[in-house]
Amino acid sequence: MEDRIGFAATLISQGKHRFFSLAMPSEILAKTCYVSSRYDDPVEGFQRTLDKVRAQQIADYIDNGVGTIPTAIILSAQPNSEFEYISKSTTVRFNIIPKSFLILDGQHRVFGFSLAKENVRVPVIIYNGLTRKEESRLFIDINTKQRPVPPELLIDIKALAEIENDLEALLRVIYDNFNSNSESALFGKLSPSEKTINKISRVTFNSAVKPITATFGDKEPEEVYTILNAYLVAFFSGFRRKSLDNRITNPYVFRAIITIFPDVARKVKDKYDDYTIDNFNRSLNSFFDNINANKVNKKLTSSKELVEHFLESLKKDFTL
Repeated sequence: MEDRIGFAATLISQGKHRFFSLAMPSEILAKTCYVSSRYDDPVEGFQRTLDKVRAQQIADYIDNGVGTIPTAIILSAQPNSEFEYISKSTTVRFNIIPKSFLILDGQHRVFGFSLAKENVRVPVIIYNGLTRKEESRLFIDINTKQRPVPPELLIDIKALAEIENDLEALLRVIYDNFNSNSESALFGKLSPSEKTINKISRVTFNSAVKPITATFGDKEPEEVYTILNAYLVAFFSGFRRKSLDNRITNPYVFRAIITIFPDVARKVKDKYDDYTIDNFNRSLNSFFDNINANKVNKKLTSSKELVEHFLESLKKDFTL
């Protein structure tokens, strides 16, 4: 007889399916679970390829002493597990052998737990008696019916969780100033915690502004906001003259606008040494005569082409 083990479990029925909810030590999961990937088994496999870096991050998170992952691992008992439910004692029993359970959801957590130094108890859901077709369909349901938390929301609540780094904190304060100040160039055009059509999310804003933060040196966030806002007020004014104001919130257009900020700011510093709206307007005046509205209005797949066009348009007004 193979080594067998038992755990207290709760039998749950949902529709035509029955499954069991229990807590299992991570070392048992490591000994009994496996995945069937399309790479390893192109005929019957349906799992994605394991990301070992992600699994190691989970292990490090558990081993740091404060990590907790309460989400249940979802498994399908295989015939060799000889899985059984004993109703009298409300326990489940199975063989501790490789491939007793197919992982339907949570392969990175299972592997991450196995890499961790600490053995932890893990919430587990176990289905029994599924066919491979039922396992595949359940895998599809799990990965399509559940919506992940939007990255915009995760960024938005990092400050509350007190896990921001200095750069993230800087970007948050700048974004919040743009969002709350009625005189900001982006007032009414931002969506802090979710992706919204015709609005700029934190993800879009951060990806655009992050590469130019070194330009501001050690300036305080409020001063960075004031300078960047003066630039955007002037830029958007020029866009309106070209009837391009509807393109301001396009992620690629917005990124192109932000990307050329250091080049425009350099012109302002050389001529005026004061970053006001009027000085940005003067420095951008001929730029808007040079840009091609069709290139701004076209369907974009990145900001690269538009950045190149903007930089060429800036150079055209240079005279000795």
